[in-house]
Amino acid sequence: MKKNAIAVIGLGRFGMPLAKKLAEAGKEVIGVDMDEERVKEFREFSEYAFVAKKLSKEVLIEIGIQNCDMVAVCIGSKVETSILVTLNVLNLGVPVISKATSAEQGEVLAKLGATVVYPERDMALRIAKRILRKNLVDFLPIGKDIEIIEIEVSDRMVGKTIVDMDLRKRYSLNVIAIHHEEQIETDVRPDCRLCHGDTITVIGKEENVTRFADDYS
Repeated sequence: MKKNAIAVIGLGRFGMPLAKKLAEAGKEVIGVDMDEERVKEFREFSEYAFVAKKLSKEVLIEIGIQNCDMVAVCIGSKVETSILVTLNVLNLGVPVISKATSAEQGEVLAKLGATVVYPERDMALRIAKRILRKNLVDFLPIGKDIEIIEIEVSDRMVGKTIVDMDLRKRYSLNVIAIHHEEQIETDVRPDCRLCHGDTITVIGKEENVTRFADDYS
């Protein structure tokens, strides 16, 4: 097994797509679940797929979890199991990303030392932002109140340069990329003129990003 292996414990609606995506990206992935059919499905993507009816520390060691660079604990519904598995993996000295389905569960997982994700909540927020920002292509929250968004160039932006929009002074935003005619420019010039079909990617505080998107929608 490669040293950069990643384990996904829980091959459900969140864990299975995550494990498959990592495997397709060339990562060595260990998939673990108590359901034999799920494990069988994942064996098409990795030879390291294990059925585990119990997830004790001893079982995790037998699987080889201690040799992984990262473990994703994707057991959301069984709170006690999620917390116990997270604790056992952390005690093996491996960083953990744990799925949480409630604030309370997330708080406990975070106190144990895991990085906590809320997939259902995050997906709901992504959908809400797509509804509220009609020209939104994608966005990524990267910290408290900070996000990166990619939006389509609207009619109000067409023909304007980065200097014309004065994003840094008016909105405290930085342009990090422009997608133009199948080319992505990351070294964005101040005199770069926006065209129909372009997308622009900016980073900044959420409230400033929203104000910019609203002003140019």
